[in-house]
Amino acid sequence: MAKWGEGDPRWIVEERPDATNVNNWHWTEKDATDWSKNKFKELFIGLKIESDEGSCEIKDLSKIEGEASVTNRRGKLAFFYDWVLVGNWQGKVTDGQKSIKGKFEIPNLGEEHDTNEITVGISIDKDTDEARAIKEMMRKTGVNCILEQVEKYVTLLKQEYSQGIILPSKSAAQAQSNNKENVVKREMNKVVETTPSSSKQTSNNVGVKIPTNTVTMKETFRCTPDIVYGALTSQEMMRLYTGESSVVEAAPGGRFVLMGGNVLGEFTELVPSSKVCMRWRMKSWPDEHYSVVTIELEQKQDSTVLSMKQVGVPQRELDRTQEGWKVNFWERMKMVFRIGSTI
Repeated sequence: MAKWGEGDPRWIVEERPDATNVNNWHWTEKDATDWSKNKFKELFIGLKIESDEGSCEIKDLSKIEGEASVTNRRGKLAFFYDWVLVGNWQGKVTDGQKSIKGKFEIPNLGEEHDTNEITVGISIDKDTDEARAIKEMMRKTGVNCILEQVEKYVTLLKQEYSQGIILPSKSAAQAQSNNKENVVKREMNKVVETTPSSSKQTSNNVGVKIPTNTVTMKETFRCTPDIVYGALTSQEMMRLYTGESSVVEAAPGGRFVLMGGNVLGEFTELVPSSKVCMRWRMKSWPDEHYSVVTIELEQKQDSTVLSMKQVGVPQRELDRTQEGWKVNFWERMKMVFRIGSTI
């Protein structure tokens, strides 16, 4: 029999910031139920819906039943939510005098359903000609507005609860802090020295001249553009899915060092939820040689399409660079945040 403290390290309990996880092996869970209830009220109460036929406003939520949580199992995030929502709305037809009251109901708001699979039922308290007209308006226009709020809830849930749930073990953090963090700091200093704004580089010094090529990629993510944009610009989200030390200054002119110092560069243009432009290089590339990366995000009905163009990739690094984006960015983002394109 093994002596105390000499067994399989996966089962040795150590002091942790969250007081529950064990060397990232056991299941870690955060309850998001109360947060979700408050967020539903914030998103729905007071929501105005207008069209040529009339206008409505959601007055309250009479029923919010269900639960939500996020779990981490061996570095993989899973979001669970299951809700039944009932809300009361009030409106009137254009140029009408009578106030019409009714309800909307969502019986199946869950992570297993895409937005276009969620049912939104519309009903009226009294059956009149004007009430039927407003009911039809709510079916044509109101349902889409309600589903947009549902999309916002899912996006905010993932953004809020993707941070801080995967924590390194105390021993691992101590072992890595003097290595990876120092590497990141050294590489960040190198970025400072080679950015165009640095006094050490003139406008004519643009790096060594080598044969280059262009990488173009297109990826589909099952989420809104906000999440993809966050995954490309948020330091916490990058650390989460890369599993490596990263430093990110998300602003035009801001620098970044990713993958423990193996990828570094500078943001040149940022348009929230729409566009990310960067000067980008790998540590192994010739000194001071940067490529230019342009990433554009386009929202579709139930997904986000990412289009990337990277100009100036060293020709001998072309395949490696393309594979790196695919494996270390796109596939990891889809796995950790559960935003794969399969529907």
